[in-house]
Amino acid sequence: MDTSAHEPAIRVSMLPRDTNGRGTIFGGVLLAYIDQAGAIATRPFCDLVVTVKMNEVVFHHPVYVGDIVSFYAKVVKVGTTSITVKVTVTAERWREWGNVVKVTEAEVVFVNVGEDGRPVPIKARTAFESA
Repeated sequence: MDTSAHEPAIRVSMLPRDTNGRGTIFGGVLLAYIDQAGAIATRPFCDLVVTVKMNEVVFHHPVYVGDIVSFYAKVVKVGTTSITVKVTVTAERWREWGNVVKVTEAEVVFVNVGEDGRPVPIKARTAFESA
């Protein structure tokens, strides 16, 4: 993925509170940010979304305290009530300016819901289809 083409949905500096016993960042912390970045990408299409599934996530590189982690999110499919977002995660190594590694990527599927929590149609679907 060419991440220079757009801004990340989220950028976070990893802190010691996010580490596991090996001193690297918990995968669950990264999964939570992936979910959040995906939800942010749905905002032009949906008012309120809930996560349905996150496709396979494989961690290719560890993330360390001090790394700046970027979460790039792009809507790839808009259905009647569901929306799929691809999230790519990179880490810029602390004290290694310019050393950026791709950590992981995932497709996250959300459902547009109303105030009652039940699925509702995505009204901005036609705008996506014409793009």
